[in-house]
Amino acid sequence: MKVLKDKPFRVLNLYSCLGGNRLLWTDCEVTAVELDPELARLYQERFPNDTVIIADAHQYLLDHYKEFDFIWSSPPCPTHSKIRHQKAHYHQNTDIDYPVVYADMKLYQEVILLKHYFIGKWVIENVSPYYELLIQGKKIDRHIYWSNFTITEPYNKREKANICTTGSTVKDLCDYHKIDLSTYKGTQRKDKIARNLVDYEVGLHIFNLARGIFIENNKQQGKLF
Repeated sequence: MKVLKDKPFRVLNLYSCLGGNRLLWTDCEVTAVELDPELARLYQERFPNDTVIIADAHQYLLDHYKEFDFIWSSPPCPTHSKIRHQKAHYHQNTDIDYPVVYADMKLYQEVILLKHYFIGKWVIENVSPYYELLIQGKKIDRHIYWSNFTITEPYNKREKANICTTGSTVKDLCDYHKIDLSTYKGTQRKDKIARNLVDYEVGLHIFNLARGIFIENNKQQGKLF
């Protein structure tokens, strides 16, 4: 019987920010895509062995999805968030400039593309939206996860997961996510960056589910030769 050589687990981490989801991943080859050059710089310092690309993640997905075994995408969430909806709705008849905007449908474009074209495992993460979900996903804390494999409830979620929904300081959020934003020179608010990161224990749990399926599929393929 011929056994196939172990293949590297090729991961695409889209809208990677500082890699909140990626912190505990091991035994994989990660390509991270981030549009903000400053966040990309901090990500590279944090994960020097990853390939970091400064680009539009939405377009990069379309151009390169076939090259990976597992794809994690975290598209921008503000236009879907309950907080922004509440503020825009409350201020729409006032002089405060908080305009009503279209929800960014790139989120659902990526769900549909991966669901119908990608042969590997994938997950897309976003906030729990102010509207009824157009495509059903798995809710964990304040996030929704769409995927082509079953995501179970993490068994070791940290007790302070709600820190991101309170008036926590930037330091509190950075300590919680184990990140350092002290040298960030970009235009985004530091509290917003830190508050939107995925809990790294949840990121590890989902990664392990996908990687376990990948390993099992390789074993089954090896038995065929």
